[in-house]
Amino acid sequence: MTPASDAVDPAPVLVLDHLTRRYGSLTAVDDVALRLPPGARHAVIGPNGAGKTTLLNLIAGTDRPDRGTIALNGADVTRASTAKRSRLGIARSFQQPSVIGELTVLDNIVLAGWAHHPKRRGAWRSPSRYRLHTESAGRHLETVGLAHLAHRPASELSHGQRRMLDLAAALAGDPRLLLLDEPAAGLTDGDIGRLLDILGALPESVAVVLVEHHVEVVAQVATSVTVLAAGRVLVTGPTGEALAHPEVRDAYQNTAPVSGEAPDLVTGSAPDPVTRSPEARG
Repeated sequence: MTPASDAVDPAPVLVLDHLTRRYGSLTAVDDVALRLPPGARHAVIGPNGAGKTTLLNLIAGTDRPDRGTIALNGADVTRASTAKRSRLGIARSFQQPSVIGELTVLDNIVLAGWAHHPKRRGAWRSPSRYRLHTESAGRHLETVGLAHLAHRPASELSHGQRRMLDLAAALAGDPRLLLLDEPAAGLTDGDIGRLLDILGALPESVAVVLVEHHVEVVAQVATSVTVLAAGRVLVTGPTGEALAHPEVRDAYQNTAPVSGEAPDLVTGSAPDPVTRSPEARG
C-alpha cells in the first residue's frame, strides 16, 4: 500500500499562468495565476470592476489574453477558439441568460447539446436519432425544474426560469469545467434553493468556477475562493479562511454592499494557511 505522503496529486483540470488582459490603459486582469484540481468547487469574488467576468471570458475564449497561458486538462488552449474549448469540455452561463426566445424551451437545450451528442449526425432527418436528442434535453430540463415548460417558447419564461434554462444549456454539453457568472442574480429564495440543489448534485468529475455575490451560494458551493481586487489576486484559499481575511474586508471597505454580498460575510480574522499574492503580502 502506498503511504499517503507518497500520493501523487491529480493533474489539474485548469491552470492559469500570468494571465493578463488590458483594455487601453486599464488592466482588467493582472497577472492572475490559478490551479484547480478535478472536481474543484471554486468561487471568484471581488468588488465591482475587479475583473471577475473578464477572467471567465478569458477561460471560455470569448476574450483573449495579452499575456499568460490557459491550460485545460494539460492542453494549452490559450489561443483556441470558443468552439474548440466547448468541445474540450468548457461550458458557461452568463450574467444575462443566453436563450433563444423564438425556440421552445426543449429546443434550446437540444441546440445547446447538439455538438456534444454522439448521435448528432443526420439527426434532423432521423426521427429515432432526434428522439435521442430530445430525451437527453428533457433530462436536463427535469434537473432544473423546467420539464413542464418544455414546449413553451423560451420568450415566455420569467427571469428565474431563463436563468435555469441557461444553466441547463450549459449542462447539456456534459462539461468538464463549468463557468457560472452570477447564476443566483435576481433569483427568488426558492430558485436559489433549487440552484444550490442542482450544483450540489453535480458529479465530482465536473469542476466549477463560480462568480457570485450571494454569500449563501458561495459558502455552500465553493470549497475554495479567489478574491480579485483591481484585476489582481488578493487572496486565494479555503472558503472560510479567504472570506475572513482582513485584506478581503479592506478590498470591500469602500464598496457599497448589496444585500448578500461578500462584505456581510467577511468577519473575524483568518488563520495563517491562506495563499496570497506577493503584492498582497506587502
